Amino acid sequence: MNQKNYYQILGIEKEDSSQKIKEAYRRLAFQYHPDRNKENPSAVEKMKEINEAYAVLSDPRKKNDYDRFYEQYGPEGYDQFKQRYSEQDIFRGSDINQIFEEMARAFGFRGFEEVFRESYGQGYRSFEFRRPGVFGRGFIFFGPGFKRGSQQEIPISLEIFQGVLGKLTRYLLKKALGTKEPARGKDLEDTIYLDSQQAVEGAKGKYLHRKRSKELLITIPPGMKEKQKIRLKGMGEPGKDGGEPGDLYLKVKIKKPLLEKFRELLKI
Repeated sequence: MNQKNYYQILGIEKEDSSQKIKEAYRRLAFQYHPDRNKENPSAVEKMKEINEAYAVLSDPRKKNDYDRFYEQYGPEGYDQFKQRYSEQDIFRGSDINQIFEEMARAFGFRGFEEVFRESYGQGYRSFEFRRPGVFGRGFIFFGPGFKRGSQQEIPISLEIFQGVLGKLTRYLLKKALGTKEPARGKDLEDTIYLDSQQAVEGAKGKYLHRKRSKELLITIPPGMKEKQKIRLKGMGEPGKDGGEPGDLYLKVKIKKPLLEKFRELLKI
């Protein structure tokens, strides 16, 4: 078996605090997240190593057992540890899913479920529950050798998010990783003039996007009314730090026939 040193994988020392262990994991999980390494297939395997190392070293009991086997058997201690702990045992109670969801919310990455399905196949299932003001999500990691219908214990990891934690989480992640949070671009608004026939029947027309110095061909749906808006997705201000662009909203103004305008002038 390929011997692994969990401390070397995370780049930490045995005496480091639980906070330093978590910080090291967050940095590496961000660095090797598959969404940032689409051209690097080895990132998936690296992420699996990081996940395993963190799941063990972040749990005091597992960390103590790992240290004890390593002291007794040296590098072979990894084999001894893996004989005692299955993947199910290793991931039992881990907060890895919570950390992945924090990164997903802060940086627009795929969340825990998609990444783990890519890395581990169908070896786990997720679940969630909702109550007023509280959202809970967890995962069940079946791991190799699990037999459905058996009476063996199933490891479950569960977390609860209070809505108020979202902004704090994003702030702490930005501070820890030294990375700016992606920001969506601003929406823009302009006016588009239609004659009555175009408004009723719909049409294809050209619009000059002044901000981009670009002419757009747009489809005007039938049945448009005065002050209704046509949305052009992604045509607003560009996003910042990888954020998506805003949208452009064209407010409909219906041109009145000359005869109608003349009648209105006579009423003044």
